[in-house]
Amino acid sequence: LYQGALAVYGAEEMARSYGELVPVPAQRMRESHDGMALKLGSRRLHVIDTPGHARHHHCIWDERSRGWFTGDTFGLSYREFDLDGRAWILPTSTPVQFEPEVLRASVQRLLAFDPACIYLTHYGPVGGSGDVPRLGRLLLSLLEQMVAIGQRCANVPQRHERLKEELSAIYAASLAEHGLPVTPALLELLALDIELNAQGMAVWLD
Repeated sequence: LYQGALAVYGAEEMARSYGELVPVPAQRMRESHDGMALKLGSRRLHVIDTPGHARHHHCIWDERSRGWFTGDTFGLSYREFDLDGRAWILPTSTPVQFEPEVLRASVQRLLAFDPACIYLTHYGPVGGSGDVPRLGRLLLSLLEQMVAIGQRCANVPQRHERLKEELSAIYAASLAEHGLPVTPALLELLALDIELNAQGMAVWLD
């Protein structure tokens, strides 16, 4: 994970953002695996293997809240895009292990638990009031569109710029359908994600 981030951001940016990375002693570690059950206080947690965004990703199910802690497997959602209590969400294909077919299966596996909410790393819980199915459909629809973009752009000249243009277009269309007026300032919030998603798609295509 660190090596992938290092490749994207560079050593100087990583040091500025995170400082020195200190390893955790091995005796304090437990290796997670698919189907693992844990007890944290009075809560029961379940771990499942959810590759697709990255092969090391596991998601954690909290029985009490009926919520998934998903890392980046269930995408990301900015609060600036919330409208009338409804979130907007998009998949992340950040380098270096984006595998769309596998990701689709992982997302469907999460949805099969009928979760009440999703706890995203970026940025916070979404899906309250029964909104998880809609977010799942949106996530999978955008994932399908990203696959189509990749197939169209696999061998075009200046592929990276073309991927960014096409990703910007589908996100803008989706935000407009969500009900938000799409402005340059709004799309600027997605500039880093568009760059990283285009990089991750290139790794997948190659």
